[in-house]
Amino acid sequence: MANQPRIIDEFTRLASIASPSFHEGEIARYLTRRFQELGGEVFTDDAGTRIGAESGNLIATFPAEGRDSGPLMLSVHMDMVEPAAGVQPVLSDGVFTSAGPTVLGADDKAGIVEIMEALQLLRERRIPRGPVEVVVTVCEEAGLLGAKNLDYSRLRSRRGLALDTTGIDLAIHRAPCADKLRFEIIGRDSHAGIAPERGVSAIETAARAIAAMHLGRIDEETTANIGTIHGGQAINIVPRCVVLEGEVRSHDPAKLKRQGEHMIACFEQAAGEMSREIDGVMVRPEIRCEVVSDYPVMHVPLESDMVTLVRAAGEAIGHPPTVRAAGGGSDANIFNSHGIETLIIGTGMTHVHTEQESVRVKDMERVAEFLVEVMRRA
Repeated sequence: MANQPRIIDEFTRLASIASPSFHEGEIARYLTRRFQELGGEVFTDDAGTRIGAESGNLIATFPAEGRDSGPLMLSVHMDMVEPAAGVQPVLSDGVFTSAGPTVLGADDKAGIVEIMEALQLLRERRIPRGPVEVVVTVCEEAGLLGAKNLDYSRLRSRRGLALDTTGIDLAIHRAPCADKLRFEIIGRDSHAGIAPERGVSAIETAARAIAAMHLGRIDEETTANIGTIHGGQAINIVPRCVVLEGEVRSHDPAKLKRQGEHMIACFEQAAGEMSREIDGVMVRPEIRCEVVSDYPVMHVPLESDMVTLVRAAGEAIGHPPTVRAAGGGSDANIFNSHGIETLIIGTGMTHVHTEQESVRVKDMERVAEFLVEVMRRA
Protein backbone atom coordinates (compact mmCIF):
# COMPACT_ATOMS: atom_id res chain seq x y z
CA MET A 1 0.00 0.00 0.00
CA ALA A 2 1.16 3.51 -0.76
CA ASN A 3 2.13 5.72 2.16
CA GLN A 4 -0.72 8.23 2.41
CA PRO A 5 0.92 10.69 4.87
CA ARG A 6 4.03 10.78 2.69
CA ILE A 7 1.96 11.52 -0.42
CA ILE A 8 0.12 14.31 1.41
CA ASP A 9 3.36 15.89 2.63
CA GLU A 10 5.06 15.64 -0.77
CA PHE A 11 2.13 17.05 -2.72
CA THR A 12 1.72 19.90 -0.24
CA ARG A 13 5.37 20.88 -0.67
CA LEU A 14 5.32 20.60 -4.46
CA ALA A 15 2.00 22.36 -4.97
CA SER A 16 3.17 25.24 -2.77
CA ILE A 17 5.87 26.09 -5.32
CA ALA A 18 4.58 28.42 -8.02
CA SER A 19 6.10 27.17 -11.27
CA PRO A 20 4.50 28.84 -14.29
CA SER A 21 6.07 28.13 -17.67
CA PHE A 22 9.55 29.69 -18.09
CA HIS A 23 9.79 30.18 -14.29
CA GLU A 24 10.61 26.66 -13.12
CA GLY A 25 13.92 27.44 -11.39
CA GLU A 26 12.73 26.88 -7.81
CA ILE A 27 10.88 23.64 -8.46
CA ALA A 28 13.74 22.30 -10.61
CA ARG A 29 16.17 22.79 -7.72
CA TYR A 30 13.76 21.07 -5.33
CA LEU A 31 13.17 18.12 -7.66
CA THR A 32 16.89 17.69 -8.30
CA ARG A 33 17.48 17.27 -4.58
CA ARG A 34 14.51 14.94 -4.08
CA PHE A 35 15.40 12.60 -6.95
CA GLN A 36 18.98 12.45 -5.67
CA GLU A 37 17.65 11.49 -2.24
CA LEU A 38 15.69 8.69 -3.93
CA GLY A 39 18.91 7.34 -5.44
CA GLY A 40 18.84 8.95 -8.85
CA GLU A 41 21.58 10.63 -10.83
CA VAL A 42 20.13 13.91 -12.12
CA PHE A 43 21.14 15.72 -15.31
CA THR A 44 19.81 19.12 -16.43
CA ASP A 45 19.90 19.74 -20.18
CA ASP A 46 20.27 23.07 -22.00
CA ALA A 47 16.62 23.43 -23.06
CA GLY A 48 16.22 26.37 -20.68
CA THR A 49 18.92 28.34 -22.46
CA ARG A 50 17.38 27.58 -25.84
CA ILE A 51 13.84 28.65 -24.95
CA GLY A 52 14.54 31.34 -22.36
CA ALA A 53 13.39 29.43 -19.27
CA GLU A 54 14.93 29.47 -15.79
CA SER A 55 15.74 25.75 -15.97
CA GLY A 56 16.26 23.01 -18.48
CA ASN A 57 14.60 19.61 -18.43
CA LEU A 58 15.60 17.15 -15.70
CA ILE A 59 16.60 13.56 -16.51
CA ALA A 60 16.88 11.43 -13.36
CA THR A 61 18.45 8.02 -13.98
CA PHE A 62 17.88 5.13 -11.58
CA PRO A 63 20.02 2.01 -12.17
CA ALA A 64 18.48 -1.45 -12.21
CA GLU A 65 17.70 -3.10 -8.90
CA GLY A 66 17.89 -6.89 -9.23
CA ARG A 67 16.51 -7.13 -12.74
CA ASP A 68 18.26 -6.97 -16.12
CA SER A 69 15.94 -5.35 -18.67
CA GLY A 70 15.65 -2.39 -20.98
CA PRO A 71 15.05 0.97 -19.30
CA LEU A 72 11.59 2.43 -18.80
CA MET A 73 10.94 6.17 -19.10
CA LEU A 74 8.48 7.91 -16.79
CA SER A 75 7.63 11.46 -17.82
CA VAL A 76 5.94 14.45 -16.18
CA HIS A 77 6.22 18.23 -16.57
CA MET A 78 7.13 20.68 -13.84
CA ASP A 79 5.41 23.84 -15.13
CA MET A 80 1.86 24.97 -14.44
CA VAL A 81 -0.54 27.45 -16.05
CA GLU A 82 -1.42 30.85 -14.63
CA PRO A 83 -2.73 32.13 -12.26
CA ALA A 84 0.02 30.57 -10.13
CA ALA A 85 1.44 33.30 -7.87
CA GLY A 86 0.87 32.54 -4.19
CA VAL A 87 -0.60 29.09 -4.80
CA GLN A 88 -1.71 27.48 -1.54
CA PRO A 89 -2.91 23.85 -1.54
CA VAL A 90 -5.74 22.95 0.86
CA LEU A 91 -6.67 19.40 1.90
CA SER A 92 -10.27 18.70 2.87
CA ASP A 93 -11.96 15.28 3.08
CA GLY A 94 -9.09 13.69 1.21
CA VAL A 95 -9.20 16.13 -1.73
CA PHE A 96 -6.59 18.78 -2.55
CA THR A 97 -7.83 22.09 -3.94
CA SER A 98 -6.39 25.59 -4.14
CA ALA A 99 -7.17 28.21 -1.52
CA GLY A 100 -7.48 30.49 -4.57
CA PRO A 101 -7.50 32.53 -6.63
CA THR A 102 -4.97 30.27 -8.39
CA VAL A 103 -4.85 26.91 -10.09
CA LEU A 104 -3.71 24.05 -7.89
CA GLY A 105 -0.97 22.70 -10.14
CA ALA A 106 -2.02 19.06 -9.85
CA ASP A 107 -1.37 19.27 -13.58
CA ASP A 108 1.28 17.89 -13.44
CA LYS A 109 2.50 17.75 -9.83
CA ALA A 110 0.17 14.87 -9.01
CA GLY A 111 2.14 12.84 -11.55
CA ILE A 112 5.45 13.88 -10.00
CA VAL A 113 4.31 12.79 -6.54
CA GLU A 114 3.05 9.47 -7.90
CA ILE A 115 6.42 8.70 -9.48
CA MET A 116 8.29 9.65 -6.31
CA GLU A 117 6.05 7.49 -4.14
CA ALA A 118 6.39 4.51 -6.50
CA LEU A 119 10.19 4.76 -6.46
CA GLN A 120 10.15 4.97 -2.67
CA LEU A 121 7.87 1.93 -2.38
CA LEU A 122 10.08 -0.14 -4.66
CA ARG A 123 13.10 0.82 -2.60
CA GLU A 124 11.48 0.07 0.77
CA ARG A 125 10.09 -3.30 -0.30
CA ARG A 126 13.25 -4.24 -2.20
CA ILE A 127 11.16 -5.09 -5.25
CA PRO A 128 13.35 -5.95 -8.26
CA ARG A 129 13.00 -3.61 -11.24
CA GLY A 130 14.90 -2.65 -14.35
CA PRO A 131 16.52 0.74 -14.95
CA VAL A 132 14.23 3.79 -14.88
CA GLU A 133 14.67 7.20 -16.52
CA VAL A 134 12.46 9.96 -15.10
CA VAL A 135 12.08 12.91 -17.47
CA VAL A 136 10.65 16.14 -16.01
CA THR A 137 10.11 18.73 -18.71
CA VAL A 138 9.79 22.49 -18.60
CA CYS A 139 7.32 24.64 -20.56
CA GLU A 140 4.94 21.84 -21.50
CA GLU A 141 2.03 24.25 -21.08
CA ALA A 142 3.72 26.75 -23.42
CA GLY A 143 3.66 24.41 -26.42
CA LEU A 144 5.59 21.28 -25.36
CA LEU A 145 8.78 23.34 -25.59
CA GLY A 146 10.72 21.28 -23.07
CA ALA A 147 10.05 17.98 -24.85
CA LYS A 148 10.76 19.57 -28.23
CA ASN A 149 14.18 20.72 -26.97
CA LEU A 150 15.05 17.72 -24.77
CA ASP A 151 18.54 16.26 -25.06
CA TYR A 152 17.48 12.85 -26.38
CA SER A 153 21.08 11.67 -26.51
CA ARG A 154 20.85 11.23 -22.72
CA LEU A 155 17.99 8.70 -22.95
CA ARG A 156 18.25 4.95 -23.52
CA SER A 157 14.55 4.17 -23.10
CA ARG A 158 12.51 3.01 -26.08
CA ARG A 159 9.26 2.78 -24.10
CA GLY A 160 7.62 4.95 -21.51
CA LEU A 161 4.63 6.42 -19.70
CA ALA A 162 3.71 10.11 -19.57
CA LEU A 163 1.67 10.88 -16.47
CA ASP A 164 -0.37 13.82 -17.71
CA THR A 165 -4.09 13.48 -18.21
CA THR A 166 -7.26 13.70 -16.15
CA GLY A 167 -9.07 10.63 -14.91
CA ILE A 168 -7.98 7.45 -13.20
CA ASP A 169 -7.34 3.90 -14.45
CA LEU A 170 -6.87 5.42 -17.90
CA ALA A 171 -4.27 5.00 -20.64
CA ILE A 172 -4.22 7.04 -23.84
CA HIS A 173 -2.72 5.25 -26.84
CA ARG A 174 -3.70 7.69 -29.62
CA ALA A 175 -3.57 11.48 -29.83
CA PRO A 176 -3.87 13.83 -32.80
CA CYS A 177 -1.30 15.84 -34.66
CA ALA A 178 -1.91 19.59 -34.80
CA ASP A 179 -1.07 22.68 -36.85
CA LYS A 180 -1.22 26.28 -35.70
CA LEU A 181 -2.55 28.74 -38.27
CA ARG A 182 -2.12 32.50 -38.48
CA PHE A 183 -3.93 34.66 -41.02
CA GLU A 184 -3.21 38.33 -41.60
CA ILE A 185 -5.59 40.28 -43.83
CA ILE A 186 -4.45 43.60 -45.27
CA GLY A 187 -7.28 45.68 -46.71
CA ARG A 188 -7.51 49.43 -47.23
CA ASP A 189 -8.47 51.99 -44.62
CA SER A 190 -10.77 54.94 -45.14
CA HIS A 191 -13.09 57.18 -43.16
CA ALA A 192 -16.11 55.04 -42.35
CA GLY A 193 -18.56 57.95 -42.36
CA ILE A 194 -17.26 60.14 -45.17
CA ALA A 195 -15.85 57.67 -47.73
CA PRO A 196 -16.56 54.05 -46.81
CA GLU A 197 -16.58 53.06 -50.49
CA ARG A 198 -12.87 53.98 -50.70
CA GLY A 199 -12.00 51.36 -48.09
CA VAL A 200 -11.76 47.58 -48.16
CA SER A 201 -12.58 46.12 -44.76
CA ALA A 202 -10.19 43.50 -43.43
CA ILE A 203 -12.74 42.56 -40.76
CA GLU A 204 -15.52 42.02 -43.30
CA THR A 205 -13.13 39.89 -45.34
CA ALA A 206 -12.41 37.81 -42.24
CA ALA A 207 -16.12 37.48 -41.48
CA ARG A 208 -16.85 36.20 -44.97
CA ALA A 209 -14.01 33.69 -44.71
CA ILE A 210 -15.13 32.36 -41.32
CA ALA A 211 -18.75 32.11 -42.45
CA ALA A 212 -17.66 29.84 -45.30
CA MET A 213 -15.44 27.59 -43.15
CA HIS A 214 -16.13 24.17 -41.72
CA LEU A 215 -15.12 24.56 -38.06
CA GLY A 216 -15.58 22.66 -34.82
CA ARG A 217 -15.98 18.88 -35.10
CA ILE A 218 -15.15 18.08 -38.73
CA ASP A 219 -15.36 14.30 -38.33
CA GLU A 220 -14.54 11.66 -35.72
CA GLU A 221 -10.81 12.32 -36.18
CA THR A 222 -10.57 16.03 -36.96
CA THR A 223 -11.35 19.39 -35.30
CA ALA A 224 -10.70 22.98 -36.33
CA ASN A 225 -10.99 26.32 -34.57
CA ILE A 226 -10.43 30.04 -35.06
CA GLY A 227 -9.51 31.13 -31.56
CA THR A 228 -8.44 34.78 -31.62
CA ILE A 229 -9.14 37.85 -33.76
CA HIS A 230 -7.31 41.18 -33.38
CA GLY A 231 -7.67 44.20 -35.63
CA GLY A 232 -9.12 47.55 -36.46
CA GLN A 233 -8.17 51.03 -35.28
CA ALA A 234 -11.37 52.88 -34.40
CA ILE A 235 -15.11 52.62 -34.96
CA ASN A 236 -14.99 55.38 -37.60
CA ILE A 237 -12.22 53.83 -39.72
CA VAL A 238 -12.72 51.07 -42.27
CA PRO A 239 -10.28 48.49 -40.80
CA ARG A 240 -7.13 47.95 -42.82
CA CYS A 241 -5.66 45.02 -40.91
CA VAL A 242 -6.89 42.05 -38.89
CA VAL A 243 -5.01 39.01 -37.57
CA LEU A 244 -6.70 35.68 -36.83
CA GLU A 245 -5.15 32.64 -35.15
CA GLY A 246 -6.48 29.12 -35.03
CA GLU A 247 -5.64 25.45 -35.06
CA VAL A 248 -6.43 22.16 -36.74
CA ARG A 249 -6.11 18.75 -35.06
CA SER A 250 -6.54 15.31 -36.56
CA HIS A 251 -5.57 11.70 -35.99
CA ASP A 252 -4.98 11.54 -39.76
CA PRO A 253 -2.16 13.75 -41.12
CA ALA A 254 -3.80 13.82 -44.57
CA LYS A 255 -7.03 15.18 -43.07
CA LEU A 256 -5.02 17.74 -41.11
CA LYS A 257 -3.49 19.01 -44.34
CA ARG A 258 -6.82 19.12 -46.19
CA GLN A 259 -8.54 21.07 -43.42
CA GLY A 260 -5.76 23.65 -43.34
CA GLU A 261 -5.95 24.03 -47.11
CA HIS A 262 -9.73 24.46 -46.86
CA MET A 263 -9.34 27.29 -44.34
CA ILE A 264 -6.74 29.04 -46.48
CA ALA A 265 -9.01 28.70 -49.53
CA CYS A 266 -11.87 30.35 -47.62
CA PHE A 267 -9.72 33.41 -46.97
CA GLU A 268 -8.65 33.61 -50.61
CA GLN A 269 -12.26 33.28 -51.75
CA ALA A 270 -13.34 36.04 -49.36
CA ALA A 271 -10.56 38.28 -50.66
CA GLY A 272 -11.87 37.78 -54.18
CA GLU A 273 -15.41 38.64 -53.10
CA MET A 274 -14.17 41.84 -51.41
CA SER A 275 -12.13 43.05 -54.39
CA ARG A 276 -13.31 46.35 -55.88
CA GLU A 277 -12.17 49.14 -58.16
CA ILE A 278 -11.10 52.30 -56.37
CA ASP A 279 -9.90 55.30 -58.38
CA GLY A 280 -9.52 53.12 -61.45
CA VAL A 281 -7.37 50.55 -59.67
CA MET A 282 -8.55 47.07 -58.64
CA VAL A 283 -7.95 46.69 -54.90
CA ARG A 284 -7.95 43.17 -53.44
CA PRO A 285 -7.31 42.34 -49.78
CA GLU A 286 -3.94 40.70 -49.26
CA ILE A 287 -4.00 37.38 -47.40
CA ARG A 288 -0.87 36.28 -45.54
CA CYS A 289 -1.03 32.72 -44.22
CA GLU A 290 1.32 30.94 -41.85
CA VAL A 291 0.94 27.26 -40.97
CA VAL A 292 3.22 25.85 -38.26
CA SER A 293 3.32 22.21 -37.20
CA ASP A 294 2.60 22.11 -33.47
CA TYR A 295 3.05 18.40 -32.71
CA PRO A 296 3.01 15.09 -34.60
CA VAL A 297 0.42 12.35 -34.41
CA MET A 298 0.71 9.73 -31.66
CA HIS A 299 -0.46 6.17 -32.26
CA VAL A 300 0.66 3.27 -30.08
CA PRO A 301 -0.95 0.06 -31.43
CA LEU A 302 -3.34 -1.75 -29.09
CA GLU A 303 -1.31 -4.93 -29.60
CA SER A 304 1.94 -3.23 -28.52
CA ASP A 305 4.03 -4.44 -25.59
CA MET A 306 3.35 -1.18 -23.71
CA VAL A 307 -0.43 -1.55 -23.89
CA THR A 308 -0.09 -5.20 -22.81
CA LEU A 309 2.14 -4.16 -19.89
CA VAL A 310 -0.23 -1.42 -18.71
CA ARG A 311 -3.25 -3.68 -18.90
CA ALA A 312 -1.51 -6.47 -16.99
CA ALA A 313 -0.31 -4.09 -14.26
CA GLY A 314 -3.77 -2.60 -13.79
CA GLU A 315 -5.44 -5.98 -13.64
CA ALA A 316 -2.88 -7.19 -11.09
CA ILE A 317 -3.88 -4.45 -8.62
CA GLY A 318 -7.58 -4.86 -9.32
CA HIS A 319 -8.03 -1.73 -11.45
CA PRO A 320 -7.84 -2.63 -15.15
CA PRO A 321 -7.34 0.54 -17.19
CA THR A 322 -9.46 1.86 -20.00
CA VAL A 323 -7.30 2.26 -23.11
CA ARG A 324 -8.62 4.84 -25.56
CA ALA A 325 -7.83 7.75 -27.87
CA ALA A 326 -7.75 11.41 -26.83
CA GLY A 327 -8.22 14.76 -28.55
CA GLY A 328 -5.24 16.66 -27.15
CA GLY A 329 -1.50 16.65 -27.61
CA SER A 330 1.15 16.25 -24.92
CA ASP A 331 4.84 15.54 -24.43
CA ALA A 332 4.00 11.93 -25.34
CA ASN A 333 3.43 13.01 -28.95
CA ILE A 334 6.99 14.28 -29.07
CA PHE A 335 8.47 11.23 -27.33
CA ASN A 336 6.74 8.89 -29.77
CA SER A 337 8.12 10.89 -32.70
CA HIS A 338 11.61 10.24 -31.27
CA GLY A 339 11.04 6.48 -31.21
CA ILE A 340 10.07 6.17 -27.52
CA GLU A 341 6.78 4.25 -27.48
CA THR A 342 4.87 6.22 -24.85
CA LEU A 343 1.36 5.97 -23.42
CA ILE A 344 -0.35 8.75 -21.47
CA ILE A 345 -1.58 7.78 -17.99
CA GLY A 346 -4.35 9.41 -15.95
CA THR A 347 -3.16 10.88 -12.65
CA GLY A 348 -6.51 11.64 -10.99
CA MET A 349 -6.33 15.40 -11.53
CA THR A 350 -9.63 17.12 -12.39
CA HIS A 351 -10.81 20.52 -13.66
CA VAL A 352 -7.29 21.36 -14.81
CA HIS A 353 -6.42 24.90 -15.94
CA THR A 354 -9.13 26.33 -13.68
CA GLU A 355 -9.29 27.59 -10.10
CA GLN A 356 -11.50 24.57 -9.35
CA GLU A 357 -8.64 22.12 -10.08
CA SER A 358 -8.41 19.23 -7.62
CA VAL A 359 -6.95 15.78 -6.98
CA ARG A 360 -7.89 13.05 -4.51
CA VAL A 361 -5.20 11.59 -2.28
CA LYS A 362 -6.68 8.12 -2.81
CA ASP A 363 -6.26 8.47 -6.57
CA MET A 364 -2.60 9.44 -6.19
CA GLU A 365 -2.13 6.37 -3.99
CA ARG A 366 -3.71 4.14 -6.64
CA VAL A 367 -1.54 5.53 -9.45
CA ALA A 368 1.61 5.12 -7.36
CA GLU A 369 0.71 1.46 -6.70
CA PHE A 370 0.01 0.98 -10.41
CA LEU A 371 3.46 2.39 -11.25
CA VAL A 372 5.09 -0.02 -8.80
CA GLU A 373 3.45 -2.91 -10.64
CA VAL A 374 4.45 -1.52 -14.04
CA MET A 375 8.10 -1.15 -13.01
CA ARG A 376 8.09 -4.58 -11.39
CA ARG A 377 6.82 -6.16 -14.61
CA ALA A 378 8.63 -3.99 -17.17
